[in-house]
Order: sequence, then structure tokens, then C-alpha cells
Amino acid sequence: MTTLIDPPTHKPFAGIASLELEITGKCQLTCTHCLSDSSPQASHGEMTSADWQTVITDAAALGIPKVQLIGGEPTVHPHWQEFAGLALSLGLGVEIYSNLFHVREEWWELFTRDGVTLGTSYYSDDPEEHDKITGRKGSYTGTRCNIREAVNRGATIRAGIVDILPGQRVTEARAELESMGVKHINTDRVRAVGRAALPGQSPTLDELCGRCTRGRAAILPNGDLAGCVLSRDFPAGNVRETGLRQLLGGPDWTALSASIPHPVRAACTPDDSSDCDPASTEACDPAY
Repeated sequence: MTTLIDPPTHKPFAGIASLELEITGKCQLTCTHCLSDSSPQASHGEMTSADWQTVITDAAALGIPKVQLIGGEPTVHPHWQEFAGLALSLGLGVEIYSNLFHVREEWWELFTRDGVTLGTSYYSDDPEEHDKITGRKGSYTGTRCNIREAVNRGATIRAGIVDILPGQRVTEARAELESMGVKHINTDRVRAVGRAALPGQSPTLDELCGRCTRGRAAILPNGDLAGCVLSRDFPAGNVRETGLRQLLGGPDWTALSASIPHPVRAACTPDDSSDCDPASTEACDPAY
């Protein structure tokens, strides 16, 4: 039985304001720029349901105010609703970062609960261009319909647009999202991580925004602790072997944070959120 913990009232441990939980590598889509190489053939990883529950409980005990369920596509994990429910019961905010390609009717009750926000990605107002990026015909229609449904049901939703293709209809995609009632929208350039990396290209810290480890951390499907989901190639331990508190307070985490270049506000552009999360609404905000 899980012991409930009062909502955190103290400063979060290691300054972590948001913990990204990449609960699966499986996804219905095969986006050309996917940071985790997710696909329908991918697995949920080595983390068990009990492992994820321990991480969520530890996050609450450490005063971390928010967790994000991400993938892959988090809603294909058989226990994602249990993870969200546990986090809410412990007083944590929960963001579900979904492609919104397919939404079951019974999920809307959770999507519209207090403390829950939705995040999604959108690429173009042109169905063919959108589907080319996601690798799945019909993904534009599914995502667009469910964004409209989320807005109509009063869910809190934000959307990110990643600029990937030459001449991509980014401006038009933003206008379409605004016309559907989405108020929180941001854009980001594609980053050379996962499938977006060139053949033979090695991961580099220079591709990171500079905010990884600074206010955020991520747990990957194999249990690795990373500075964010984009810094997956630079783990600082594994929660299946060592507790979250010990990892965040340990020398590997400190060394990782010191090795990541700090963000430079002057380098921000309208098409670069300067943030690990393409949908972050805090673009170029040095206080974030």
C-alpha cells in the first residue's frame, strides 16, 4: 500500500521543478526527428510498474512539484493512468505529453482533472506535410480532432511546433492552433538527437538548450537519470540501482550539470525555444 504524502511545501530537492518520466519507447508514430527512436516496435523498457511508482513517490517526498508522463507515447503504456493517479494523490501536478493521435473516451475524465495538463506536438496545417513528419497517414486528422476536443472539454493544453522540413508551414500551423483555441504555443528547431542526428553523428552537449539539470531531470525507460529527455546519452546513474535522492545529490549529477553550457539569451530566436522541451512556453526566459 502506498503511503500518501502531503503536497510539497518546501523547496524542491536539487532545485528540480519538473521530472520527466519517459515511461515507454513505444509509439504509434515514427516521427523523422524523434529523440528516442520510438516506434510501434519499441518496448516499454526495463522499468517495471513498481519502479515507476517508487520514482513518483520519491519525487513527492523530495518536494518536486510536477511530473511529466512522456514517451514514446505515454498512453500506450498499460499503467499510465495509475502513474498519473498516484502522482495526483501525492499532490503533484501531472502533464501528459501525448501525440493525441488516438484518445479513448474514458481518458477525458483524467485529462480534465484539476492538476492535469496536456502537451502535444503539431507540425503543419497541411495534412500531407504533417503526416510526412510523423510517418503515419491520418495522424494530422487524429491529432487535430483531439486538440479541438480537449479545448472544448476545458482541458489545459499546450502545443509545440518543431521546425523540421525546409519551408515547413510553421506559421500556418500556429495560426491553426490559435483558431482552435490553443493559447500556449511555442516553436523549436529540430535538435540532433535520436533519429534527427546525421548518420555517424555522435551525441554532443552542444545540442542541448542549457537548461537540462537546471530545474528539470528525466528518468528514461531503462531507469537512467538524465538532465532532460534530450540529454539521454549522458546519464548520471540509474534509479533501478540507486535512489532518486542519492542520484540527484550525487557527484555524477553535479558533474553533468557543470558540463552543460549555460543558456545564452542573446542566442534565442523566434524559431528556437532555447529549451529542451519543444512545447515549452518559457522560451528565452532566463528565470525558467
